[in-house]
Amino acid sequence: MRQGGVDLLRLGLAVVGVAAAMALPVVSVRASRIAPPELRWLAAVLGPGELAAAASVGLAALATLVLARDARVRLAVALVTVAGLLVGLGQLAAALVPEAGPYARIAPGPGAWLLLGTLSLFLTEAAAALTLGPLGRLGLGAGILAGLVSLLGSPMLASLSLLVEYRNRAASFWSEAAQHLVLAGGSFAAALVVGVPLGLVAARSRRVGRPVLAALTAIQTVPSIAMFGLLLLPLGWLATHVALAATLGVRGIGTAPALVGLFLYALLPVVGHTAAGIAGVPAAVLEAASAMGLDRRQRLRDVELPLALPVLLTGARIALVQNIGLATVGALIGAGGFGVFVFQGIGQTATDLVLLGALPPVALALMAALVMDALIAAVPGSAAAGRARSGSAPEVAA
Repeated sequence: MRQGGVDLLRLGLAVVGVAAAMALPVVSVRASRIAPPELRWLAAVLGPGELAAAASVGLAALATLVLARDARVRLAVALVTVAGLLVGLGQLAAALVPEAGPYARIAPGPGAWLLLGTLSLFLTEAAAALTLGPLGRLGLGAGILAGLVSLLGSPMLASLSLLVEYRNRAASFWSEAAQHLVLAGGSFAAALVVGVPLGLVAARSRRVGRPVLAALTAIQTVPSIAMFGLLLLPLGWLATHVALAATLGVRGIGTAPALVGLFLYALLPVVGHTAAGIAGVPAAVLEAASAMGLDRRQRLRDVELPLALPVLLTGARIALVQNIGLATVGALIGAGGFGVFVFQGIGQTATDLVLLGALPPVALALMAALVMDALIAAVPGSAAAGRARSGSAPEVAA
């Protein structure tokens, strides 16, 4: 929405950004990782000249983001401003550490987080205005992520408390990252192997499809921690009474119940969208395929599955993104993953440790969504997938 040549949404975001920088504290200083925070405003950590320079640069960047009509200019300015803000926070942290003590933790304050969030919205708006295709969005997302990772690994941000927590746990961070990928990826692959054939059966037979989809919908209503708890008893019994299960590492706690629980959660989007895709193939197309002499198996392989593939992949996208997030909860039953840091941080009231475990799954889920979007767009007839996202796949299939 525009008024007088000014986009009101961008203007509102700029007002929020200015308010965040001036009215809220920009850094949080702790004497140790679990000490109470001391919040400091921008005027308290910068001298008059530095404050004037920072305000001038910031206002110029926000004005450009509001007034520039070229989305490429807005995207570039948003990226540079985010990078500049992160570097500025890193330099502030480096300057504050000597006076705060050897065990100090310097983190972004509420104002800095709100400003980063505002800039990310500017960035998203500019990227959307470019009308990039899925491959373009994937490339842009990968480039931004690579730049962010390289920036976080540079000495300029080394004094920020989040990076201090990472350096203290670098080895375990990457081992838990691998375990998180095992949980999310393994359960997702199993859901595809089981869910696609089950979706085909559900599409062929309402008598089978209705109860199957109803049961999978009921599973989705069970909270994840409750689901893992419900699996403790049967998997523990298997580990005790079936030698092969114990040999394979099946136990009541750990990786096995997390994988089974995530697999069950991923089934509904895979089964529902597979059934919806097959059911959505036009009857005229099927009649034409039969008239050409294709038998049932050939019709499924050469006609129905290719036409249903965009909808099927949309269900797979939902399942994958969902499992990346839910895998975090598996740490509560000893399954590992990034949730280890989240729950350790909660137990120790260490906010930066919570962020160390929470931010990577967000980045993984975003990249997984971009990859799946590119894959869906590469399939002929992918417009059907867009229609399926706005509808209810189980209802269509039923």
